[in-house]
Amino acid sequence: MNSTPVVIEAIGVIGYGEVGKIFATGLKSKPGVASVAAWDVLLSDEKARKVLTGYAQNASVSVASSMQDLCERSDFLISAVTASNTLLVAQEAAQHLRPGTLFLDLNSASPGTKQQCARVLEAAGGQYVEAGVMTSIPPYGIQVPMLLGGAQAAALAARFADWGLDATAVSDQLGIASAIKMCRSVMIKGLEALVIESYATARHYGVEDHVIPTLQETFPSIDWQAQGAYFFSRVVQHGKRRAEEMRESANTVKEAGFEPLMAAAIARKHQWVADQAAAGVFAGVAKDARWQDYADALLRARVA
Repeated sequence: MNSTPVVIEAIGVIGYGEVGKIFATGLKSKPGVASVAAWDVLLSDEKARKVLTGYAQNASVSVASSMQDLCERSDFLISAVTASNTLLVAQEAAQHLRPGTLFLDLNSASPGTKQQCARVLEAAGGQYVEAGVMTSIPPYGIQVPMLLGGAQAAALAARFADWGLDATAVSDQLGIASAIKMCRSVMIKGLEALVIESYATARHYGVEDHVIPTLQETFPSIDWQAQGAYFFSRVVQHGKRRAEEMRESANTVKEAGFEPLMAAAIARKHQWVADQAAAGVFAGVAKDARWQDYADALLRARVA
């Protein structure tokens, strides 16, 4: 791997959602960075554009007029979109990026998807680096632990280290970082799905005060009450995105030659919670509510 630190002056963020905003705001003041701009497909919608533009202005982030505009003004692109749009974004960016542009893919996609992205972007003269983001970003911001892969992974990791980021180059072979991330997701998102299903069912039968202490006894290092509340909250807020990630985890399992029985079921559970949220089932439930409040909302909707 190339370990010579890269020069980054103009950053372009593709996808100005939760993750894109965190990286755009967090990187704009780093040494050597002259500008940060963002583009999001939602900017095509007048109402959304007003909201996103206002947020960007308050954060001193420039808003590009199109993907082409963003690519033409950037020497470092960060893709922070939903898993299902990972390849589509790479294909669109490849039509406009400047030769030599470094492209960091933060999205939760399978090794095969990341390799397809790399082929498209490198054929257009870009330099592709995959990232496996190893935990939820908001508590950490841009210091979130990341694994990087690709020929420029070590070079980018060196630049990130200079900026105080927690990025580790794991391989110059594309797909390794994503495989680590996706295999971990099967466990973490699977645990979220299991807790939601188990706790809501226990709540129905009135046996949660018997079930949870047995979990506490078996796994004493976990606060199962607090962890339950956190899991419910995160899936209710981000179930759609998590379901997309789990479909990519299922693709990862398929690419390994196995039937993704568990990953596919986890994806369905997350999507189901997302659908409940979209239907207003959790309206009035505070973000920091107890898990019991989320479970009760599900139970009420079941019998409504």
